[in-house]
Amino acid sequence: MARAYSIDLRGRVVRFVEAGNSCHAASRRFLTSPSFVINLVDLWRGTGSVQPRKQGSQRPGKLAPHREFLLARVAETPDVTMPELAAELKGRGLTVDPASISHFLLRCGLSYKKNCTGKRNQASGRAGGSRGMDRRAAEAHG
Repeated sequence: MARAYSIDLRGRVVRFVEAGNSCHAASRRFLTSPSFVINLVDLWRGTGSVQPRKQGSQRPGKLAPHREFLLARVAETPDVTMPELAAELKGRGLTVDPASISHFLLRCGLSYKKNCTGKRNQASGRAGGSRGMDRRAAEAHG
């Protein structure tokens, strides 16, 4: 993500426009885009500040309310597939792509390891290896 312009530059741009120059002239002089200058001047006139607005969003996502259900379902049936989980969530009134569920479970500390033939990996020297979804640092993620 791009970084915000410095407060110093923002102040100089606003002073230049407030002195009677156009936003397009300011963008040429300070080597910025016209939309940056227009939005900055709007921000200045609306709030009196040239501080950049917060970038990005920290939305929890639509799967967050179903976290406990998903984790319990995976613990109960480690071999459950993402399309099966998506179908179960659809029954609960939530339409979601299986890939989204996979990304969500990875963020929760779960992973599913396969080898090149598409079968589960088996650790050498151990009987059985890992089965289904594997817990990694689940306690760290709450």
